[in-house]
Amino acid sequence: MKVKQDQESEVVIETNPAAIPVEEKVNKLNLDNTAVSSKERLSAYFTIAAAAFGLISDGYQNNLMTMSNVIFKKLYPSTYTSEVSTRVSNALLVGAVIGQVIVGLICDRIGRKSALVITTLLIIIGATIGTAAHGANGSVQGLFWCLTIARGITGVGVGGEYPASSTSASEAANEKMQSQRGPVFIMVTNFVLSFGGPLAVSIFLIVLSIAGEDHLPTVWRVCFGIGIILPVTVFFFRLRMLSSKLYKKGAIKRRVPYWLTIRRYWKTLIGTCGAWFLYDFVTFPNGVFSGTIISSVIKNGDIKSTAEWQLLLGTIALPGVFVGAYLCNRLGRRYTMMLGFSGYLIFGLIIGLAYEKITGIIPLFVVFYGLMQSFGNMGPGDMLGLVSAESFATPVRGTCYGLSAAIGKTGAAIGTQAFTPIQNNLGKKWTFIIAAICGVSGILVTYFFVPDMTGVDLADEDAAFLKFLFDNGWEGEIGEDDGRALVTNGNNYEEYNNEKGDSV
Repeated sequence: MKVKQDQESEVVIETNPAAIPVEEKVNKLNLDNTAVSSKERLSAYFTIAAAAFGLISDGYQNNLMTMSNVIFKKLYPSTYTSEVSTRVSNALLVGAVIGQVIVGLICDRIGRKSALVITTLLIIIGATIGTAAHGANGSVQGLFWCLTIARGITGVGVGGEYPASSTSASEAANEKMQSQRGPVFIMVTNFVLSFGGPLAVSIFLIVLSIAGEDHLPTVWRVCFGIGIILPVTVFFFRLRMLSSKLYKKGAIKRRVPYWLTIRRYWKTLIGTCGAWFLYDFVTFPNGVFSGTIISSVIKNGDIKSTAEWQLLLGTIALPGVFVGAYLCNRLGRRYTMMLGFSGYLIFGLIIGLAYEKITGIIPLFVVFYGLMQSFGNMGPGDMLGLVSAESFATPVRGTCYGLSAAIGKTGAAIGTQAFTPIQNNLGKKWTFIIAAICGVSGILVTYFFVPDMTGVDLADEDAAFLKFLFDNGWEGEIGEDDGRALVTNGNNYEEYNNEKGDSV
């Protein structure tokens, strides 16, 4: 492809066979959402459903270690130290950070479908290795290193699911149900992620009841093995999915303008990255170690009793997701998130300042603990994924979403690593007081840096982003397949050669 440029001419977009002025092309990006084929319509619904099934698998994997930590502590009391427990638990988070960044880039540069297929395969491989994990010559330390590697591989897949599933779901929902995009997105993302907690504990209780406490190795291996089933069921549908119209029209696969992206979205990235860091710093260690916390509060409690209280905790936390879905359009994304962070402040202080008294009444402790997590689900849990999927233009949505989520998982890894030292050196109540401090910080970050995209068509942001690129002299190819177009500063050119795939 050769392009001749006239420095005095206006920026135009070249397509085959005629050049289109910027204004007309920008208007064309406001897609007619009704003009979709039946195949595209069916694919959009399957994409949304597949996102739900994929992320429920993530939720299950995120919470799998909650009761596994309790089992390993009982089976290997001298070997499964706090350092080993933290390492195995953190492996998923470290893998998730890698997956979110890399798969976020793949989402934008190669395509949503490729990213989703890769993440699904990684989860299947990691879960399979974890289920079959053994140490050399029966070594217990070898077992936990094998689990660390397996959880790391699973984590790359789980982390990649966040940008891959969420961007696909938001674009599909924008095409088919724009006015309800927020609630639909929440129900197929954070609801299923949050439901993964009660699901993991429920499956644990069922397997424990069947196998009995005398066969704990069987219990944890079966629970790990069940984690293979969910990604396998969704794999076929992902092989057959189509790209969204937004992606087909707006993808930038070459000469991606990362510097211009930062110039346009730096403030939004501070908001999404900062708020996600604070949220995951609190919610992940409290999720991973909540079983350990409850077992330490229950006097002479067995594993089944701990799991039952853990199930109640997860169930109390779940309604917050529905409240957030209800409020996201009525109250707006920003204020709903701030309201959720305020729950960390209120209940974190209540539990932290009265820890000795509240833990003496186990039902009261679990209710307050559950309400704190429910507010987290209602606010940042629901809104962060939604805001990150809405605030960035389609060409860089996966990348920016992945970066935001990766910073969040970094907070989760740091929080998990710091959890035990905080308890040992400052006291158990300080884990809740620090949660309250994070709540205040989250409110401030959200208010000053997080945009409210309630009711905004994603195509409008795409149009504004592309005009920003044009105004700053960017040249390159946008779109894929029949929707490809060429952006240049001149209006004299040769026809675009689709067969050769030449680019500027």
